[in-house]
Amino acid sequence: MKHRSPSWALRFGRNCAAVLTAALLAATPVTAAHAAPGDQDPTRAEIYRALALDQAPADHVILVDTSGSMAQGGRYGTVRSTLRRFLDGLTPKDHVALFTFDSRPEPRYIGAAGNTEAIVSALPSRPNPAGDTDIGAALNAALTELARDDASPVASIVLLTDGEHHPPRGSRYPTASGAPWTALHKRAQALARRTELAGYAMPLSSGATGADLLGNVVQDTSVLRPQSIQDLGGYLARAGDRARARKAARLLAGDADRGMNADWQDTGGIDLTGGSATARLTLRSTTRHLPLTVTGLRASITGPSVEVAGLPGRVTLEPGASRTFEVRLTGRPAGNPLPYRRTEHADAALRLTGRVGSSWERPLAPDVELDIPRAIHVGQTAVPLRATAGSAVFLPALVAALLLVALTVWLWWRRTNRPPLRGVLLLAPAFGEQLPDRIVLAGRRMALGPPTVGGHGQVLGRRRATEQGPRIDLRIRYTPDGSTARQSDATCAPGGRVVVSGVSFTYVADPGPAPVDGWPR
Repeated sequence: MKHRSPSWALRFGRNCAAVLTAALLAATPVTAAHAAPGDQDPTRAEIYRALALDQAPADHVILVDTSGSMAQGGRYGTVRSTLRRFLDGLTPKDHVALFTFDSRPEPRYIGAAGNTEAIVSALPSRPNPAGDTDIGAALNAALTELARDDASPVASIVLLTDGEHHPPRGSRYPTASGAPWTALHKRAQALARRTELAGYAMPLSSGATGADLLGNVVQDTSVLRPQSIQDLGGYLARAGDRARARKAARLLAGDADRGMNADWQDTGGIDLTGGSATARLTLRSTTRHLPLTVTGLRASITGPSVEVAGLPGRVTLEPGASRTFEVRLTGRPAGNPLPYRRTEHADAALRLTGRVGSSWERPLAPDVELDIPRAIHVGQTAVPLRATAGSAVFLPALVAALLLVALTVWLWWRRTNRPPLRGVLLLAPAFGEQLPDRIVLAGRRMALGPPTVGGHGQVLGRRRATEQGPRIDLRIRYTPDGSTARQSDATCAPGGRVVVSGVSFTYVADPGPAPVDGWPR
């Protein structure tokens, strides 16, 4: 097809400013928002090397318009030369399918990337001056190539054209819409369900409306509009960078919702007997590819309140790596205020604050969005604490004091209710002239068994306080025949006389000289 193209001096900034801005942001290196002073985030090239993107294959189908109008303004020659920048960004693991199209598509190179010279040399030296522009047939060839069984999980279609869809007679795509285009769109949707499919359309003239048709077929299509044919190389390079970004996004998708974990290493309990102790806290990255950095890191323990010191404010972990920190805990478990010796136990709650991010976020934005859990996941929130409290001598001292009190009470009771017996007790029948039995009192308790009077009993002393001073009374228990039924009790003061069950008891506290004939003098 032959058609006229307006001058490249015309600029279309108003129509494509938004697209250009997004493309420039994607290609410009940025500095980290979360980097420490003096640190700088890696460039995309460094990230791609870290991800070993050269080992991750991708499919690239390049559709180059070779209709007659491409000869105008040196467009075709510029496409041939600037296509090198796009191809140089590919790796030998990538697969390239280069098609030219005018009245029909022609495969020029299908094989591995990595040899830019061989791929570019496969292009015809000049466009077809009598060729039409069948964009529908070109897109059909691209989708057929990407549907092969060994296709890569990441695929791109790059369309470069300077005209509108103008197919030859007999084409399956006689117009720019209709059922054939719907079928192309459905095929692209089916491919997108099993591969990361994206399109990059580059209109090479102001009237190149055919480039927009790629967006009607491939949903994820970016239309990059160079301001002049000299800008084509930069835009092809940006298309290649976006393709690499999609490879990176696919690798990093496995790290979605993977973040940073924290665990105590001292699971047996932390001894705070001295008011402080050291413990080990491990931070672990669960990602496979993405480095993580936590800023504003701070640890606290509540219930009881224990201060934690020793954690740095910023920690960076490589994928799957871990770091263990020795921290100092200061405080004591809240327990019983009594001073006896004991071991107190408490389960405190560990809380870690800080924001988890990655130095890759800014360089990869906006093409790759990283889904990073911003909070640290604490695997063991319960921190077992223990401390020995109280005095080791408190309980023995308390027991000794209680024994001393008991002994004092017992001695007081014994002095009062069991005083030493002194003097003489005379027993005789209450009626009659019979000589009495004379019993010398001794000890603190005496059994009674008078030979003359008979019967049985016992004598105890009891100390009493009187106006004349303390004295010891006798408590007498006596039964004349030994039975409890006739047992009687009485108290006899010193020098006194009581009768118990027909027997007279006389208490002589100071017996004086030895008796004569049983009677005291």
